[in-house]
Amino acid sequence: MHGKCFIFNYSSSGTKGKELRFSVLNDFCELTNLQELYIKGNNLKDSLPMCFSNLTSFKKLSLSLNQFSGNISALKSLTLLESLDLSSNQFSGNISALQSLTLLESLDLSSNQFSRNISVLQSLTLLEFLDLSSNQFFGNISALESLTSLQLLDISNNKFHILSSLRPLFNLSKLKYFNADNNTIHADDHEMSHSSAPRFQLSSISLSCCGTGGSFPQFFYHQSELQKVTLSNIYFKVDRFPFWLLENNTKLGTLRLMNCSLSGPFQVPLRAHSALIYLDISYNAFGGNIPVRIGARLPFLDYLNMSKNCFNGSIPSSFGDMSSLQVLDLSNNQLSGKIPEHMATGCSSLQFLALSNNTLQGSIFSGNFNLTSLSELELNGNNFTGMIPNVLANCSDLYILDLRNNYIFGEVPSWIWNKSRLAELDVSRNQLFGRLPQWRGNVSNLEQVSMADNQLNGSIPRAICSLNLKLKFLDLSMNSLYGTLPSCFKPVSAKEVHLSKNMLQGALSNAFRDSSSLVILDLSYNHLKGNIPNWISHLSDLSYLLLKGNHFEGEIPIQLCKLDRLSLIDLSQNNLSGGIPSCLKVSVLNYVIEQYIWYHLLDVDTNSSMSIEVPIEYTVKSNSYSYKRRMLQYMSGIDLSCNKLTGKISFETKNIMKLITLNLSHNSLTGPTPEGIGQLGTFDESSYVGNPFLCGSLVGKNCSLVVTPLTPKATAINKEDHGFIDMDAFYGSFSACYVMVLLCIAAMLYINSYWRQAWFYYIQMAVDSCYYFVVDNFPGSFCSRNM
Repeated sequence: MHGKCFIFNYSSSGTKGKELRFSVLNDFCELTNLQELYIKGNNLKDSLPMCFSNLTSFKKLSLSLNQFSGNISALKSLTLLESLDLSSNQFSGNISALQSLTLLESLDLSSNQFSRNISVLQSLTLLEFLDLSSNQFFGNISALESLTSLQLLDISNNKFHILSSLRPLFNLSKLKYFNADNNTIHADDHEMSHSSAPRFQLSSISLSCCGTGGSFPQFFYHQSELQKVTLSNIYFKVDRFPFWLLENNTKLGTLRLMNCSLSGPFQVPLRAHSALIYLDISYNAFGGNIPVRIGARLPFLDYLNMSKNCFNGSIPSSFGDMSSLQVLDLSNNQLSGKIPEHMATGCSSLQFLALSNNTLQGSIFSGNFNLTSLSELELNGNNFTGMIPNVLANCSDLYILDLRNNYIFGEVPSWIWNKSRLAELDVSRNQLFGRLPQWRGNVSNLEQVSMADNQLNGSIPRAICSLNLKLKFLDLSMNSLYGTLPSCFKPVSAKEVHLSKNMLQGALSNAFRDSSSLVILDLSYNHLKGNIPNWISHLSDLSYLLLKGNHFEGEIPIQLCKLDRLSLIDLSQNNLSGGIPSCLKVSVLNYVIEQYIWYHLLDVDTNSSMSIEVPIEYTVKSNSYSYKRRMLQYMSGIDLSCNKLTGKISFETKNIMKLITLNLSHNSLTGPTPEGIGQLGTFDESSYVGNPFLCGSLVGKNCSLVVTPLTPKATAINKEDHGFIDMDAFYGSFSACYVMVLLCIAAMLYINSYWRQAWFYYIQMAVDSCYYFVVDNFPGSFCSRNM
């Protein structure tokens, strides 16, 4: 073929979703006059054939969104190329082949595995578009100072060392867009000695993560066309907000200054800034009051995040002037006072409101209310009082309601039943009372429910079974709930269920039988009874099983051995009997917990919303600790203390290799303690105390002197016991001897008064000795049930 222009466009739509996996690049090697080739988004796996170097007529080449790999040395002879797009492939190695492509105007190498420095690019002086993002390039960016035609430069997600002053780019007079996120930022020690101003006027700049920026970059003083600025996770030595950025750049619409170590007061511009719609100054150290006139000076904001600072004083009423505001986050400050009524009426567009972890007080929305667009409301960690406001019933799109850690009282209002979009509800650690709400079928989207640590009473209604399909998290612990668990309650998607420290009764029956996704099941400190059900083996993801302080009886089900992910098991303070299954196993599962932290984002830039994290109470060496997720994932343990277990301790070594805690105390276990045997040899006396028939150095008893209780073995053919005691004969002879001794003693005491007085003194001493012997050697009988 001898045509001057051949365009081949193999798009994903052209293949109707089928992946092209055969080698196609060799087919083009004979098209020496081919000028444009587009092979995009076909998931091709291939490398560049060396015959590609014959296609010297190429002007435009795009191989993006495939799985091409290898190096790009075959491109070095394509000197007429004006546009090259190799993005989103698996190319690797250096880019020295590009050094001769001096006519390139657009170069996209993003999302590959290229490495080394970029010095070879300094000859590409006609480049207008350069994207090197998401590779492994390193070194400095001084090679870019000769690319004076550049308009867009993206070097994000590499390993570059970049001066915060951007001095190597000062000559790039046409540069408008610059992105250098996720590299290492360094302060320019010579910035003050170079008084020259940059030749560029940027429209957008993003410098996020990581490093030390020194003083606020001086080049910003010379910028007046900025529309978008992101400076995040860089340590700047600045003691006040650079409000002059707003004064000098009247077109600035987005300003992100998260986690930049900024401090001092927050200042608003002297005049109203009509362009700014997005402002994020979270994770800094700003202090003092929020400016009273913030609403008047920044009237068109639709996103404002001032969280995790040191602001104090009251919330300015002028927030109510921001009628376009959709997201407002003032959480984790030191704000006090009430929620301004003007804000509750004027911010009619508000969808996300977070005021959590301040010292706000008074009733929630006690006056007029117009925030009917709210989808997420976070007021946790304050001093709010009063009842849950009924005005929230008007928020038809309410998705998340977080009121935990306040002083709210009253009953859970009935309008919550009608919130069909409500997915997350947390009213824990308040002063709510009354019965649980009768969930109705239309509340089918509830995924997280937490009402822990209140004064709720009554039984758990059967209506809770309407949550079986969507529920992932339930916490009703630390209330006064009683009655039995509804047998229909089998939340199929639940990851965590916390019902501890209530007064629940009866057997488990079929509750949780089909909850195969459960990771944490905490039913400790209740009055549950009966056997631990065999269907527990169906809970294949179960990692944390806590049944402490109940009345469970019978043997430990061997089905527990089928739980391969079990990490922590606490069956202490029950009435369990029989032996300990030798196959019982636990392990540390570092990856499990992180899978079940749920975050819901209003959009990609919104702070994460409610994340319910319930600590698990577990006893280690007689001290109870509360472990949260980040510590819990490193815990593994078995606590079977304060039961009636018998038999020998015979764990299989392979099953307890990562066992961190063990408590078998206050039972009736027999035989020697497993000293020096694998992981069991690392535990001290506290793990075995209160087992009178155990011996070994850990319990201070010589095994050769300890007589263990023996169970007689009888057969129908031969009644000879081969060394065991005939219990029938023993009981008969013992009874006869006992009666004779009592008669003799009674006769002697009747005859001699002195002996009678000495005898009663001896009896009193013997009673005292027996009492202290029992206390010292049988403390299992005195295990308390702390509720």
